[in-house]
Amino acid sequence: MERYRYSELDWLRVILILAVFTHHVLMPFNGDDWHIMNTESSKLLDDIMVYFEQLRLPTLFFIAGAGSLILLQRTTISAFIKSKFHRLFVPFIIGMVFVVPPQIYYENISDYQSLFDAYKHLVFSFEANHLWFIEFLITFMLLAPAIHYALNSKVGSKTIKVLQRVTSNKHGLFSLVLPLLILRLSLSYLMPSQSHSIDNLTVSLFYLFFFLAGMCFIRDSLIWENLVHNRATNLKWFLFSSLLLYCYYYKPDISMYIPLDIRWQLWWLVCTLVSWSGLLVLIGYASALCTSTPNWLLTANNLIYPFYILHQTVIVVLAYYIIQWEAGIFVKICSLLISSIFVCSTICYFLIKPFKTTRYLFGLKTLSSDTTYRGLSRSPNIE
Repeated sequence: MERYRYSELDWLRVILILAVFTHHVLMPFNGDDWHIMNTESSKLLDDIMVYFEQLRLPTLFFIAGAGSLILLQRTTISAFIKSKFHRLFVPFIIGMVFVVPPQIYYENISDYQSLFDAYKHLVFSFEANHLWFIEFLITFMLLAPAIHYALNSKVGSKTIKVLQRVTSNKHGLFSLVLPLLILRLSLSYLMPSQSHSIDNLTVSLFYLFFFLAGMCFIRDSLIWENLVHNRATNLKWFLFSSLLLYCYYYKPDISMYIPLDIRWQLWWLVCTLVSWSGLLVLIGYASALCTSTPNWLLTANNLIYPFYILHQTVIVVLAYYIIQWEAGIFVKICSLLISSIFVCSTICYFLIKPFKTTRYLFGLKTLSSDTTYRGLSRSPNIE
């Protein structure tokens, strides 16, 4: 594997986190019983959002896996674990203690006398809330050194060679969805819950598959190149999978003929097809089109992590007041989108980025290493 900066990962990381942000901005208006809900909702909005839910997080876990392998190839295991402790675990604790409680307060505001009163009850409850994503990352990062070691073994080398042969076929990359389908459908049948708990194997092993795929794919330049070469074929599979998803989504009522557990299996089947084919398309086309990382994108990549930690709390707090306006959904959505991205960006850029303590608490590199990092325009992406 060539040691250069994977600009496609820089672009996709920022775009997908902003997509998560936008998704949460829209949640109060889709009728899906979120933390804060507007009295009026849009069914069309919900129909669109359910599709994009299948794309963002699987690709983000794939990117995390790819970045983990690159870092493991450049440093020792102890340095890797130490880095992840400081840049994942510490911000995770800070987020649960200080960032999440306001969400719970505004969701149950009648249960508390004030936000200060809520903090007294919630500060040590350690509710992960939207930070479950970081909890999953921490767990996967602890597994990453063992996976890296396995990939360097004889069995691992043979596995990579098999993947080379499979992915060299134009349909080979998409065919790898088969083990993912077996994994997800069997686990969802045994453990139907979709809760974002690390011990819910239906969800955690599904995302671990993408994390592992990221480590395997980026380890070999030929496999990575096949993502680019076969992107048009994968796009056809993606469009086909998307069509299947919406055909099933808008199907007539078949509850009289097919049991509920089978209907859920069919739903997870079409969702998995979209998740996997969407990943292949995103990585393939980003690799072909996003060949450089401008300075502003480096800054965005550095700040996107604290942005993620803060974003849902900011959205919930602002949404609590905005949904009370006498205005239409479109006006409220635009107001919430603009105000929340302004508040999150301002906090990240002016309150977190300039100061050593806040940088550490929110998982940013030290100022000296960040300056060095910026100067290496073709250095490997280790975020």
